[in-house]
Amino acid sequence: MEAVIAVFALLFLLLIGLGAYATVKAVGAAKRGVDRTIEQARRTVEDHTLRAKSFVQIGPAAEIAQLRLALRTSMRATQDALRTGAAEDESLKESLGLFERLSAHGHQLDADLRRLEAEPDRAEVSARLAELRERTERITKSADSLRRAVRDRERRFTDDDLGALSDQIDIEADALRHWTPAGPAGTPPQWTDAPAASSTAEEPPPQAITPPSARPVHPWQKKPRPESTA
Repeated sequence: MEAVIAVFALLFLLLIGLGAYATVKAVGAAKRGVDRTIEQARRTVEDHTLRAKSFVQIGPAAEIAQLRLALRTSMRATQDALRTGAAEDESLKESLGLFERLSAHGHQLDADLRRLEAEPDRAEVSARLAELRERTERITKSADSLRRAVRDRERRFTDDDLGALSDQIDIEADALRHWTPAGPAGTPPQWTDAPAASSTAEEPPPQAITPPSARPVHPWQKKPRPESTA
């Protein structure tokens, strides 16, 4: 009896532990989902703010906003292309590693541009802007080049697959159009076009009208109901 109680107690503790583990996993997944939503909303707000600054402001402030917006747009598009492609193409994982290194430079550049936005010294802004512009061009050029290469690779695979599929379909279509008469008994029937009937062939004599009772009954036809004798 004590052994049975011990087993039930152990099972009870195991169920509690599994429930707690599932609860922690669910809470963690929900928290990650909320964090992603908040991060995406924050990025969207920042993008709209930078776009507004690039149109409304003038001079170095407008250029800094344009540089930040161009950097963020290029890096995000390349990141999405690489992550999507790497899920199906193992060879892109090395490219994804290179992008992570480039992304570190991009984050540093964005931080420098953000600090320059708040710099009150106009001379300091003008002095540093040329160098930051050149860094932005180098990083976005590398990101754009990597993204275009990924898309070219995807298009090449798609074209090759479509070409192979088209060739197979053409072969199958030709096979369906060319057939031979039926072979010996036991072989599957292979049909051929029936030759046109000769105009001089003797036509069969006309058949008498078959009475209703002698007409063949097909399996899909319903049997006639017997007339009621009532």
